[in-house]
Amino acid sequence: MCSTSRQVSNHAEAEKTVRTLTGRVVSDKMDKTITVLIERRVKHPIYGKYVKRSTKLHAHDEANQCHIGDKVTIRETRPVAKTKSWALVDILERAVEV
Repeated sequence: MCSTSRQVSNHAEAEKTVRTLTGRVVSDKMDKTITVLIERRVKHPIYGKYVKRSTKLHAHDEANQCHIGDKVTIRETRPVAKTKSWALVDILERAVEV
C-alpha cells in the first residue's frame, strides 16, 4: 500500500510541472496546427554577449482560433503527430488586423 501512495504522489508531482512556453505564431496554414516561434537569450560562453536563439514548435490548435502574429502560451503534451507535441493554452495578445 505504501508503494501505491508513493506512485500516486509522484504522478501528481509530474503533472504539476508541465512545461509552458510563450511565443509568436508564425504560421497557421495547417488545419488545427500552428507554428510558434520561441525566442530566448543565451549568454555566449567565451565573449559573454547575449545572443538571440530561436526555436519553432508545432502546437495543436483544436478550434483554429490563432492567426499569424498572435502572442500565445503553449504547454507540452503527449505527441499528437510526428512533429507536434505541444498544445495551445491561451492567446495572450491578438495581432493587429491590416
